[in-house]
Amino acid sequence: MKSKMWILPVLILAVLLAACGGGAAVEEPAEEEAAPAEEEAAPAEEEEEAAPAEEEEEMMGGEVEVFSWWTGGGEAAGLDAMIVVFDEANPDVEFINAAVAGGAGTNARAVLASRLQANDPPDSWQAHAGQEIIGTYVAADQIEPLNDLFEEQGWIDVMPETLIPLISADGNIYSVPVNIHRANVMWYNPAVVEEAGVDIPTNWDEFFTACDAIEAAGKICLSMGEQWTAMHLLEVVLLGELGPDAYNALWTGEGDWGSADVTAALETYGQVLERVNEDAASLTWQDASQLVANGDAAFNIMGDWVDGYYSGDVAGGNLGLVPGEGYGWAPPPGTDGVFQFLSDSFTLAKGAPHPEGAMAWLQIAGSKEGQEAFNPVKGSICARTDCDTTLFNEYLQTAMADWSSDVVVGSLTHGVTANDTWKNEINTALGLFLVDGDVAAFQEALVEAAGAYGN
Repeated sequence: MKSKMWILPVLILAVLLAACGGGAAVEEPAEEEAAPAEEEAAPAEEEEEAAPAEEEEEMMGGEVEVFSWWTGGGEAAGLDAMIVVFDEANPDVEFINAAVAGGAGTNARAVLASRLQANDPPDSWQAHAGQEIIGTYVAADQIEPLNDLFEEQGWIDVMPETLIPLISADGNIYSVPVNIHRANVMWYNPAVVEEAGVDIPTNWDEFFTACDAIEAAGKICLSMGEQWTAMHLLEVVLLGELGPDAYNALWTGEGDWGSADVTAALETYGQVLERVNEDAASLTWQDASQLVANGDAAFNIMGDWVDGYYSGDVAGGNLGLVPGEGYGWAPPPGTDGVFQFLSDSFTLAKGAPHPEGAMAWLQIAGSKEGQEAFNPVKGSICARTDCDTTLFNEYLQTAMADWSSDVVVGSLTHGVTANDTWKNEINTALGLFLVDGDVAAFQEALVEAAGAYGN
C-alpha cells in the first residue's frame, strides 16, 4: 500500500544550548584605590537606594515567558491577538514569546521536557486538557493549582462543566483553558468533489467508492502529512468504526484493544492509508491542507485549526478563503453527531521565575476579551460559554452548535485520552505500521501499550 513508502520519522531531539559568558576581573586604577573615603561612600549609598527599586520590579513581575508551539498561520495570529490584549492590560510587563515550531507540538514538548528536567521552566506553557496535564505534569508535580484564580475570576460559572474535570485532580484545578477545538472534521474542496460527481461520504464504504471516482479524475482522494497527522487520522477512524461508547472504553480500561472490532477498525485504517498522497511523511499539516485548497486533493481529515489557516488573513500566512465557497466541511465517516474535542490551556509552573507576570498572563488567557481576540483568528471556539458568537465565521458557528449538542469524546493525538508515555508507545507502534502495514503486529503492540501504560 502507499503507506509503505513512509520513512520512519526520526524523533527530533531538542538540543538546548546554555551559553555562559565571563571574563577576567579588571583591576581599578591605582588612583581610584587611593580616593578619599567619603568619595567611596557615595556609590555605595546609590547602590543601597537602587536595590529596593529592583526588588519591587521583580515583585511586580516585570516579564513573563510563555511557551507554546503556535508559530505559524492562524495559530500565531491568534496568539499575537491575545498578546495585544495582554500588553494593553499590562504595559509594564514584557511578554517573552518562547514558541517552538514543528510537529504540532512534538518539537516544543521535547524542548519543554528538557527544560523541566533541568529545573529551568518557562513561567507558563501550553498544554492540552486531559491526561496530558493530569497524567504528565500533575503526576510529576511540575505545575501549581489555580483554584484561587478560578474563584477570583468567576471562571467556574463560565467554563463548561465537562471541561473542568479534565484539568482537575484531587480537588485542584491545574490550567486555564483558552479554547475548544474539534478534531473530527473532514475538509473538502467543493469543486473537486463536484467534478468527480460524488457525494460527501458518510461511512467508509462510501468513502472508498468516492475515492475511486476522484482518483480516476487524477486527484488525490485524501491528503495527509507527517506522522502525528497519521495518528490523528487513526483516532478518527477508530471513533467512526467503533462508535463513541466503545471508543471511550479503550481509554478507561473497560474496552479491549485486542477485540475483533478493533481489528476491523485497524484494517479499515490500513485501507484508508492506501488513498493518501505518497509524500505524506514529508508534509506539514498546512501542506496537506493546502493540497485540498489548491484542488490537488478532495479531502483532508484534520482539526478545525484548518479553518483558521483556510480563512485567515493572507498577510499572516493564511489562505484567505471564504468558508463554504473555497472549502467545505463535514463529519468524517461514521462520526456524525460526535464531537471529538481537545482544549489548549496554559499552566503555572511550579517555581515559575516570574509568578506575578505568569498570573497576569493567565488572567488574560481566561478572560472574555482575551478569548474573543484569540479564537476567531485561531480557528477554534472559546472555552468560555459567554463569548460573542457574532465574532465567529460560518464554520465556527456550526462548531459552537455541535459542541453544545453532540456526544463529546476526547482526542488521543491532542492529549485528552492518554498520558504522554502511553501516547508515545502508540506512536512508536504506528510508525512501524506505516512502514509494514502489519495489522496483527500493530494491534498486539496497542494491547501491550494499554496494559503497561494505560490510565
